[in-house]
Amino acid sequence: MAVNEPLPGTSDLWEPEVLDWINLEKQARNIFSRYGYTELRTPIFERTDVFVRNLGNETDVVQKEMYTFQDRGGRSLTLRPEGTAGVMRAIANKGLEQGEEARVFYFGPMFRGERPAAGRRRQFHQVGVEAVGSDSPWMDAECIAMLVHFLAELGIHGSRVLLNTRGLPEDRQAISQALLDYFQPHSNALCEDCQRRLSTNVWRMLDCKNPACHEIALGAPQILSLMGEASRTFFAEVCAGLTELGVEYELAPRMVRGLDYYVHTVFEITHPGLGAQDALAGGGRYRISLPGDKRTFEGIGFAAGMERLLLARESLGLQSPPSNRTDTYIVSLGAPAIPVGLRLAGELRQAGLGGRVKADFSNRSLKAQMRSANREGASRVLILGEAELSQSSVICRNMTTSEQVTLPVGELKNWFLQA
Repeated sequence: MAVNEPLPGTSDLWEPEVLDWINLEKQARNIFSRYGYTELRTPIFERTDVFVRNLGNETDVVQKEMYTFQDRGGRSLTLRPEGTAGVMRAIANKGLEQGEEARVFYFGPMFRGERPAAGRRRQFHQVGVEAVGSDSPWMDAECIAMLVHFLAELGIHGSRVLLNTRGLPEDRQAISQALLDYFQPHSNALCEDCQRRLSTNVWRMLDCKNPACHEIALGAPQILSLMGEASRTFFAEVCAGLTELGVEYELAPRMVRGLDYYVHTVFEITHPGLGAQDALAGGGRYRISLPGDKRTFEGIGFAAGMERLLLARESLGLQSPPSNRTDTYIVSLGAPAIPVGLRLAGELRQAGLGGRVKADFSNRSLKAQMRSANREGASRVLILGEAELSQSSVICRNMTTSEQVTLPVGELKNWFLQA
């Protein structure tokens, strides 16, 4: 790896790619605020136990993927691998009264030490929402509908909504035993991780990506059929809410998602433009408790990988067009012209004229500075030379039409307004 390359699984972002990210965030703020959500920003690292306690000690994220380190005080800290746990810690810190709701959305980098792939990086970015304090299935339906609305606003069509339920904690023992009874006879054919999960977390075997394990899991009992009436009723109301909102969905009876805090609803949205690993966004209902806090917080939320959203847009031909780095380029010929060009650039910016204004301080030849203006895509060039300084004028060149005129500095405003 060259010394100046970004580390594997990370990247530098330049325009015009940055414009796609700005547009994505703009659309998210627009849609989520219409549903009553406000933006929250949390630290990129937390105490390690904030994640371990809620994600589950046997999850792949905790076992294999977290970036964990000790600070100078000996505390174990972790770069956030996902957004929900930190958001819940922030809400608990602020205080949420009984019966009160918090609806927030967030953007930001997350970190997982996994093998880089298309749209999957070690530093990746997520946009997510959390609706905390409501135990209503109708909230689940609205949350999923909001995600579908957001994707439509981004122009991402052709995606699939996959839906399942993990039921209530009191359903878990019977379901776990049924799954164990099914998978145990296949133990020799399972991958190393799933052999370990037989004794630690048999649910995770349902969403193992190993082809052999996936094939075996296709015959596993459908967990909905093993749940109690309360869980089945809750799930039926979520489905009814989605129908009411006009959201088409598919039942995915073996989807459980990879984190242990989920209860009731879990969902994923996939898109064919992402290839074999086609997950675009996902989430569900959860119950979270925090270290040193006796309260349990319930909510519904989702997260979408921003890189994967942009990949889906790219597959549909929706990238932003290339942008000019500069709109107005100021050429200063000779040392005396440079401070005048500096002042003129400042005046244009203060007046809101000329778009992106760049003054050249290099004291190079006219030909060299004009080449730079062309490379930057400037549509207008202002030229200051010895004659212009003596007459308080400026040469104004329209780079699109090649028209050129010399004007008093005081008439520049009208030239920009007419250009």
